[in-house]
Amino acid sequence: MSNDCCPVEKPKFKPDWIMHGSLAVILVTLTMHAIGITFPGLGVFVHTQMELLIDMSWGVALGLLSVGLMNKVPREYFTAIMGRGDTASDIVKAAIAGVVLDMCNHGILVITGKLYERGLSIAQVLTFLIASPWNSLSLTFILIALIGLKWTAVFILASMIIAIISGLIYLALVKHGILPPNPNTCDVPESFDVKADAKARLKGWKPSWAWVKEIARDGWHDGKMIIRWILFGAVIAAAMRAYIPTEFFANWFGPTLMGLGVTLIVATLVEICSEGSAPIAAEIMNTGAAPGNGFAFLMAGVSTDYTEMLVVREFSKSWLIALSIPLVTVPQIIILGMLFNTM
Repeated sequence: MSNDCCPVEKPKFKPDWIMHGSLAVILVTLTMHAIGITFPGLGVFVHTQMELLIDMSWGVALGLLSVGLMNKVPREYFTAIMGRGDTASDIVKAAIAGVVLDMCNHGILVITGKLYERGLSIAQVLTFLIASPWNSLSLTFILIALIGLKWTAVFILASMIIAIISGLIYLALVKHGILPPNPNTCDVPESFDVKADAKARLKGWKPSWAWVKEIARDGWHDGKMIIRWILFGAVIAAAMRAYIPTEFFANWFGPTLMGLGVTLIVATLVEICSEGSAPIAAEIMNTGAAPGNGFAFLMAGVSTDYTEMLVVREFSKSWLIALSIPLVTVPQIIILGMLFNTM
C-alpha cells in the first residue's frame, strides 16, 4: 500500500544565527583578504581570527572527544567518584581534578557542560571550571620559564583557594535556594562499586567502528553549543584587536587598584586561550612590576570571560548561575591581586 498520500515532511533547516553568522563573518573576511579586497584593519582582523581558531582547535577537539567518551560512562560513576557534591571534601576533589586535568580553557568548557549533564552539582562544576583553565601541566612549565617557580607555585595555590572558596559559596547559595540545583543529579547507593560494575559491563566488550562513530557523533552533537560561542568570541576578540589601539592600554597596568581593574577589564574583553594568556600575564607582571595584575589576567580567563559565561548559561539554562561567576570570584581576585602587588 502506497503512502504517497501522506508524505513525511522533512524537518526544516533552522539556522543558528550565532554559529552560522560568526562562521559567515570568518569565511567572508578570510576570502576578501585572500583575493586582495581590503579595508582598514582587515589584515589584523583576519590574522587574529585564524590565530585564535588554530590555537583553540586542539583543545576543542580533545574536548569533543572527551565528551563523546563521557557519554559512554554511566552517570552513577561520576557521583560515586566525585561525591554527591554537597560537602567540602567534594569541592576539594573538584578543585584538584580541575588543576590536574591538562587542557586549555576552551576544551575545559566542553567537558564542564558534560559534567553538569552527568550529574555533578553546580558547586562542583563551577569549582572545576574555576580551577582548570591555566593550571594544565604544559602551561605550568611555560609559567615557570616566564615568571619563575616561586610565583608559579603561588599562582596555582591561589587559584585553588579561589576555586574552593567559590565552591563553598555555591554550596551555600544552592542550599538557601538562591541558585537552582542541578536537575541531573542522581543518587547512588553507598554499596555501589565502580570497579566491579565497570568490570561486569566491559566483560566481552570489543571496540568497533560503530562505537567510534557514536563517540564522534555524540561529541559533535553535545559540543555544538560550545563551538557557537567560541566562534562568536573569536570574531569579537579579532575586532577589538584590529580596532582598539594597543597604546590605549599600554600605560594602564601598574601595581595599583586602578591598574588591577584595567587588567580585569582587558582580560574580560579580549578572548585569549590559556596558552596565549601566559606570556601576556608574564609581560604585565615583569614590565609593570605587578605580579597581582599578572595573576588577575590569568584568573579573569574564567572569572569574567563572556564566552565562558555564555556557555555556562547554555548548559545550566540559568543566567543567574552564569552571571554569579564574576560576582563570586572577582572580589577574591582583587584581594589576592592587591596582596601580591605588595610582595
